[in-house]
Amino acid sequence: MRPKTPRKPGKDRPHHRPAGKPAPQKTAPAGRLPKPGRSENLIYGLHAVQAALANPRRKVGRALLTPRAAETIGERLLARVRVETMDPDAIGKLLPPGAVHQGAALEAQPLPPLDLGEVIEKAPQGKRRIVLVLDQISDPHNVGAILRTAAAFGVTAVVVQDRNAPPQSGALAKAASGALDIIPYIEVVNIARALDQLSERGFWRIALAGDGEQTIAEAAPSGDVALVLGSEGSGIRRLVREHCEAAAFIPIGQEMESLNVSNAAAIALYELRR
Repeated sequence: MRPKTPRKPGKDRPHHRPAGKPAPQKTAPAGRLPKPGRSENLIYGLHAVQAALANPRRKVGRALLTPRAAETIGERLLARVRVETMDPDAIGKLLPPGAVHQGAALEAQPLPPLDLGEVIEKAPQGKRRIVLVLDQISDPHNVGAILRTAAAFGVTAVVVQDRNAPPQSGALAKAASGALDIIPYIEVVNIARALDQLSERGFWRIALAGDGEQTIAEAAPSGDVALVLGSEGSGIRRLVREHCEAAAFIPIGQEMESLNVSNAAAIALYELRR
C-alpha cells in the first residue's frame, strides 16, 4: 500500500466580487489526560494557556512555564495544575518548529463537544445573535483569526464540519489567542443540517460569496443571522449555499481579486454589528 501524502493546509479565502480531509484528530480517551510530552497535546501562548486554565470545561494536565510566564498567569489560574518551570528553549523543544510559545505551554484535551441547539437556547437575548458557519476552511491560522474576531464582536457560536476543519491543536489555540475557550466552537457532521437547525430557530442564513446579489448591509435583516464563509478552492459548496436565504458580497476595489477569509469575516461582522 502506498503511504498517503499529508495534506498541506491551504490559505483559505472566500470569493469576493470586485467593485466591478485534514488528518484525523487524535484525542485521548474520555476521562483521561493526554500523554505528556507530545506536541499534539500541548497548547501554547500566554493568552491560549490563560483562557484554557480559566475554562472549567477544559481538562488539563501539566503547565510548562518560564518563571515570568508563571507570574503573568498568576496563582489563581495555576492552582488547578502542576507547574513545571522550564527555560524557553526547553519548552520550544516540546513544540512544533517555530511555535511562538511566549514561555507557556499546557497539556490539554480537546474541548468536549457542544450541541448547537443548546448553545443557541442559552445565548443571551436582547441583541442580534450571530453564528458563523465555516464550510471547509482548513487553515488553523485562518480559523483561529476568525475565532478572535468572533470573540471581539460577540458572536454566539462558530460552527465547523468535523472532518473538514482543523483539529483543536496548539496552532489553532495560539492563532485564536484564547478565543477557542471563549467562543463556543461547535463541530457538526453535516453543515446543511446545522443550517436547517438555525433556520428553525429564526436565523436568516447568508452565504458570503463573490457572485452574491447584495451587499452584507442589504442582505441582513434586523434579526438573528447565520453567516456562511467558504474556502478558497471551491468556496461555499452548492448544497450548503442552497440552504441559505441570501448570498452577499463585500464590495472591493478592482485592484484586489479577493480578501483573506478572516479579513472578510471581520468586515462582515462589523457590518452586522453596526
